[in-house]
Amino acid sequence: MKSEDEHRKVKLNINPFFWIIPIILTGIGILMIISTTSASSLTYTGTPFQMGIKQLQWFFIAVFISVFVYMMKLDFFYKNSTRFVAFSLILSFMPMVPGIGASIGGARRWIQIPGLSISIQPGELLCLAIAIHLSKLISKNKKDLLKMMYVTMFWVIIAAIPLLFQPDFGTTFLIFTVAMGIYIEKMGWKYPIILGGLTSIPAICILVFGTSYRMRRVSAFINPWDDPLNTGYQAIQGLIAFANGGFWGSGLGHGFQKLNYLPAVYTDFIFAAIGEELGLIGTLFVLLLFAFWFFQCHTIYLRSRNDFQSSLVWGITLTILMPLAINVFGVTKFIPLTGMPLPFVSYGGTSLVLMWIKVAILMRVEKEIFLEIDETRSELLCANQSF
Repeated sequence: MKSEDEHRKVKLNINPFFWIIPIILTGIGILMIISTTSASSLTYTGTPFQMGIKQLQWFFIAVFISVFVYMMKLDFFYKNSTRFVAFSLILSFMPMVPGIGASIGGARRWIQIPGLSISIQPGELLCLAIAIHLSKLISKNKKDLLKMMYVTMFWVIIAAIPLLFQPDFGTTFLIFTVAMGIYIEKMGWKYPIILGGLTSIPAICILVFGTSYRMRRVSAFINPWDDPLNTGYQAIQGLIAFANGGFWGSGLGHGFQKLNYLPAVYTDFIFAAIGEELGLIGTLFVLLLFAFWFFQCHTIYLRSRNDFQSSLVWGITLTILMPLAINVFGVTKFIPLTGMPLPFVSYGGTSLVLMWIKVAILMRVEKEIFLEIDETRSELLCANQSF
């Protein structure tokens, strides 16, 4: 039987950076939310901290939920992955139901909780559920991965139906890239890129050229100064925010673009607000935190003991890495804007809770890896003693 000291040693092996870095990023987000909403919050609520307090409340809820998720064995996610996807798909259709769905900015992506001023975005939950389910499918069918890629396309198409009707092209694109990217871990880049390109390019062309508002977004991306007061306004104001910040920034709370010049400044464009108030040094610090955290994920991936663990770590990492890339590249005008929040930092309860659930699952993977290693060592020790 293992001693109490041995059990304590396994617990202490859990990497503290897995939760310390998300706490730092969430803290930066709360500070920036307060900074960018203080004027409007003071006007409408009488306190400059209203939005920051709401995000802090969501943070406590997220940590509370993540503790329970951390206590669940990976076998629970493995056995119930199909149920997770089915439940997430049902939720994804609900924003289209009158009286349940909430419309914000012309899109119906949220479910309004009756009796509460709380809305959730089921598309983000669907992305996580598909990542977990694909990790299971890949681990079960590792000898026939090419066939499984076609099965994956079926899941992506099913997931895209409710999302495109909302419309939520950003989450649809995210699910597609995660679904194809998860195969890179087992198959390399060749087949995922070929199949992804053959399916995504025609679909993107149809979706973009078939709707006028997406065409305007592409035009704004190519030349935002062609219509600086309409379609190109947000992109230009984001670039101005970065220019105002320079290297050191204008100082926390001293940003100018937040004064009704930059739309969605505390959600999708919070990275631009960081660039203005904390400067280049602030944006690089945030990106370095993410880079260091992803390095910790890579360390767990290398230590994985089975195919499900490795695919799950890779898939969940992609569900955080891709929104980060989409947000940063969109705000800095490397790609068209898609309305993707910055992980851990942007305002939003659903996004923050799901990010912390992902952290909990990754920490659970690491714990089970160390438990398996510890069990193997104990078995070897017993075998050596018997000899």
